[in-house]
Amino acid sequence: MIRSLIAALLTLAAAGIANAQTPGQPGSERPSLKSEVIVSSDIVRIGDLIDNAGIVANVPIFRAPDLGSTGTVSVEAVLEAVRNQALIGVETNGIRDVVVTRASRTVPAKEVEDAITRALSTRFDIGPSKDIVVTLARDVRAIYVDPSAKGVPHVTQINFDSYSGRFEATVEIPTTVGKRNIVQLAGRAVATVEIATVARTIERGATLKDADVIMERRPRAEVGRGVVTDRGQAVGFAARSALQPGRPLRFAELMKPDLVQRNEAVTLVYEVPGVMLTVRGKAIEGGAEGDVISVLNEQSKRTVQGTIVGPGRVVVGGSPRRLANNAERSPDNADVR
Repeated sequence: MIRSLIAALLTLAAAGIANAQTPGQPGSERPSLKSEVIVSSDIVRIGDLIDNAGIVANVPIFRAPDLGSTGTVSVEAVLEAVRNQALIGVETNGIRDVVVTRASRTVPAKEVEDAITRALSTRFDIGPSKDIVVTLARDVRAIYVDPSAKGVPHVTQINFDSYSGRFEATVEIPTTVGKRNIVQLAGRAVATVEIATVARTIERGATLKDADVIMERRPRAEVGRGVVTDRGQAVGFAARSALQPGRPLRFAELMKPDLVQRNEAVTLVYEVPGVMLTVRGKAIEGGAEGDVISVLNEQSKRTVQGTIVGPGRVVVGGSPRRLANNAERSPDNADVR
C-alpha cells in the first residue's frame, strides 16, 4: 500500500514539472512576452514576440507593419494567436501592448533626384547634372527598402520636354534580390548657373571686397550673357555704376579701381637713356591702372601725359612696366642713375 502511494506521488510530481515546461524545450524557462520588437520580414512570428517560445517560435501569426513603420498589437491578441499552438503560461510582465517596428533602410529623396538629374544630363543636352535643379510634382520625402537592399536608385526610362522643362521618369529603387520596386515620378527640370551678385548696395566707384560678393544659382535662361560666374572675377574691381543686391552682376558694370584720384599727389617717373628721375606731381584727372592721365609736374609747372602703373605712380615715357618696377625700388624724390 505504501509503495503504491509513493509511486502515485512521484507520477504527479513528474506531471507537474512537464506542465511547467515550454513545448518543445524540456527544462527551459517559461515563455515571456516582449514589450518592443524589430522584425526584418513582412511576417511576425511567435518567436519575434515571445522569448522561450520553443518549437513554435517560427510559426507566423501576424502581418508586419510596412517598411520603416511601427505598429502595436495588444497582449490579448497575442495570447489568442498563440493559444492554438498549445503555448500556455506566457508571462505578460504587466505589458498591455507590444510595439512592433519593421526594419528598413532609408533611401533619401535626394538620391532619387540625383538619379533623375544624371539621366537628364546624360540623355538630353541641358548641361552638367550639378547644374540641373529638379522639382518633383509630388513630395517624395523618403523611401524605405529592405535592410539588405544594395545600390542606389536608377532611372530606367525618362521623357523630357525641353520647352516646358517637364519630365516623366520611371525610377527603380534598390530592393532585395528577385524583387523590383518601381516608382513613377514627374516634375520639372531647370538648367541653372551660379552667378555673382552683391550682398548690399555698392556705390559707384567703390571697390568690391570678398564679403560684398555672394554666389547664387539662377535659371540659365533668365541670366543671359556677360554675367560674372566666379567670385574672383568681381572681387577687387570697382563699380562702374551703383550696384543693387539680388541682381546678376555683369562684367559691363565693373571696372578696374582708380589707383589715382583727381587732384591727388602722385610720383612722376621719367626715364631717358641712362637716367631715371622721380619727381612729385599732381593728378589733374583720376584713373585706373593702365590709363593715360594728365599730371602737373610741380617742379617744372608743366602738364605732362603719363600712364598709371600703381597707386599714386605715373610713368612718363619709356616702358611703363619696367619703369613701374624701377619706381617701386626708388625713393619719392629725384634719383639719377
